[in-house]
Amino acid sequence: MSANEDLLVLDKKRARAVKSILVSQPEPTDPNSPYLKLAEKYNLKIDFRKFIEIDPVDIKEFRKQKVTILDHTAVIFTSRNAVDHFFRLATESKIEIPSDMKYFCISEQTANYLQKYIVIRKRKIFTGERTASDLLNVIKKHKDEKFIFPCSNIRTDDIPNFLTENEYDWSEAIIYRTVASDLSDLDDVTYDIIAFFSPSGIESLFHNFPDFKQNNTRIAAFGPTTSKAVKEANLILDIQAPLPNAPSMTGAIEIYIKEANNL
Repeated sequence: MSANEDLLVLDKKRARAVKSILVSQPEPTDPNSPYLKLAEKYNLKIDFRKFIEIDPVDIKEFRKQKVTILDHTAVIFTSRNAVDHFFRLATESKIEIPSDMKYFCISEQTANYLQKYIVIRKRKIFTGERTASDLLNVIKKHKDEKFIFPCSNIRTDDIPNFLTENEYDWSEAIIYRTVASDLSDLDDVTYDIIAFFSPSGIESLFHNFPDFKQNNTRIAAFGPTTSKAVKEANLILDIQAPLPNAPSMTGAIEIYIKEANNL
């Protein structure tokens, strides 16, 4: 990988001043949200709208999958939603998660989120840096565990393929569904930037606006799977995060704005 591929690089042919942004997430409740600070700093119109909804799998449907949580010694978590719905189903099943259960989390943020349900300092938690590939490097050192992988009906194949191909003892449990939000009340999605955080967000865009044309709209994507989904949808990826010079979505957007608004 070249030095430029590791940094956020502006496509000057597409660069135009940014005045409006649509963030495909709920509006932040924190008055110190970096999005709100970004809007104030650069006099931007920033709208927030959930592009996807999370539907929980109920206990009856979960039982039909014939996956027994207590048959496993380790859990693989790739999102906060997975954490929430795993512990919800455990509670609804009247299961007490053993104190020696091991947790393999895709990032430090996901690992820290576990404290909502367990006392972290008393548990064995293993953490990747930010991608599935990072997490797999950690999992490789624990082949004797019996893994449960709680996930959505829509997920990437990296982890399941690795576990199967390397003959790990593991089970997949679909514990929630990711579905497109109804965005029919939006007149259009003509913004200078639209920020996406998952492949499901891209699917929701075309579900709601099948004739969407990107034109001068810049697309921002967080994470490698989202970036891949943007390209597979034949959209131009203008802003990618996280990267060394853009560790967050707001950081990536700000770097872009600083350059584009000064051309």
